[in-house]
Amino acid sequence: MACMQLIAECCNCHRLFTSNPATVPTANGQPICKRCVEWANPIRIARGLAPIPVAPDSYGSEETY
Repeated sequence: MACMQLIAECCNCHRLFTSNPATVPTANGQPICKRCVEWANPIRIARGLAPIPVAPDSYGSEETY
């Protein structure tokens, strides 16, 4: 089984991180890092919004560069 890794800039914090381009969460079509998703989800839940879903294979083992 092949896997493609994407090195992307987070649309929120602008850090570089690795991800699976097929499953990484996005905001307005731009990738968002795991750290920002973990920061945003409690705020979203408190506001009555659904949390940003994260697939188990969304992020690489070396999440932030």
